[in-house]
Amino acid sequence: MVFSGHYYLIDCPRLSLHLGLTTIAVVDRCIATLQNRNPAIGLPSVESGAITGVIVLTRFTDSKKSKRIGFGLLVVVAVAYAGWLSLSPSKIQHMPTPAASTQQAHAELSGNIRFVAGASQLSMLQTQSLPLAPIPLSEQLSARVTYDEEVTARVGVSFSGRILELKAAPGDAVTLGQVLAVIDSPDFGTAYADLNKARADEKRKQLAVKRAKDLVPGEAISTRDWEAIQAEYAQAQAETARAEQRIKNLNPHGLKIVGQQVSLASPLQGVITERTASPALEISPNLAAPLFVVTDPKRLWVSIDLPESLLSKVKLGSLVAIQSDAYPDHTFTAKIIQLGQTINPNTRRANVLARVDNPEGKLLPEMFVRASVLQADGQGVRVPNQALITRGLYTYVFVEQKPGDFILRRVKPIKRGVDFSYIGEGLSGDERVVTKGALLLEAEFLASLGEKQ
Repeated sequence: MVFSGHYYLIDCPRLSLHLGLTTIAVVDRCIATLQNRNPAIGLPSVESGAITGVIVLTRFTDSKKSKRIGFGLLVVVAVAYAGWLSLSPSKIQHMPTPAASTQQAHAELSGNIRFVAGASQLSMLQTQSLPLAPIPLSEQLSARVTYDEEVTARVGVSFSGRILELKAAPGDAVTLGQVLAVIDSPDFGTAYADLNKARADEKRKQLAVKRAKDLVPGEAISTRDWEAIQAEYAQAQAETARAEQRIKNLNPHGLKIVGQQVSLASPLQGVITERTASPALEISPNLAAPLFVVTDPKRLWVSIDLPESLLSKVKLGSLVAIQSDAYPDHTFTAKIIQLGQTINPNTRRANVLARVDNPEGKLLPEMFVRASVLQADGQGVRVPNQALITRGLYTYVFVEQKPGDFILRRVKPIKRGVDFSYIGEGLSGDERVVTKGALLLEAEFLASLGEKQ
């Protein structure tokens, strides 16, 4: 059976012929009307739905029940037909087709948008001047700030005693040889007493040797006694040397000692960053922590956990960009000074040390930071991902030309990261880019384009 070029299969031999023809005519009229209004609307799904709802797939008997079912189907189709007719031709004609949507998404955008001074939208935008920067080899790596051991001294003691007075506190700048604490040490009292006793005994036996030496030619003393006197003098000399060496061991840095009181001095110039010493504290050589830590805070090390895959790309002298949560808008530059010689079996990473200059004292030891090993060549503009706008195949950013005037510019990312991307084309560096509120600005821009059209 054919109506308007559409074929319908009716598997209902015992259905009333009049009812079947009327129903199919209504469906065909509905389909033909929609096609005349918009040939590109795509009706296969509409047609199949209407046919499925109308064609009777079950055999009916020529009874009153079958007639009631048939008339019910006719009413349903009539209501559906009235609903489609309620759509105005203008609404149907303006329905977007998939091809048109794809073409619009892939179309390249350009233009600018302006706001008057004091516009409420400007308070929601944030711009930032973004300079050119070296491109990192990989994503940011976990790192930790540590002391530069070449300019750090952990001050302890090699003797027992008790702290009498503290002369410095954490945060104090000290010079070479400045007294940090005064300590009373019985060890030095005993050591100096032993030294004085050894020296006295040595002097006495030295005089005995001189007297005996004068008696030897006249055989006033026997050879045996002469040899015994010489041996005793040698023993006294050895005891004196031992007592002197003990004092040197107790005072390897040449601290000033008056009686039993020792003046503990700083071995270098720097700042006291740690102090475990307290008044009247009993001290000994086996303390778990040093009494003072003196270091130069302007020089620090950064300990980086480097993956195995980057070992072949990192060299001595490679630059590293350091970022901290404490200063999110500031990037520190470090230089690798030592490559790890072993791999941690648990993390499968090598430890790499980099030296960073800290002239303003912003970085502190034991601070967790993020490190990015930089490529030897190549630069790009480091842009936050929230500033990027992706439409179809293209990526854009808004650049502020002057206050309140923004231009949409197409850019080409050369490296994408979790939080930041590097732009190789489209930005020249030191341009003010919208880093906050880019999506809001995009909505305003698209709305302005719609008004112009």
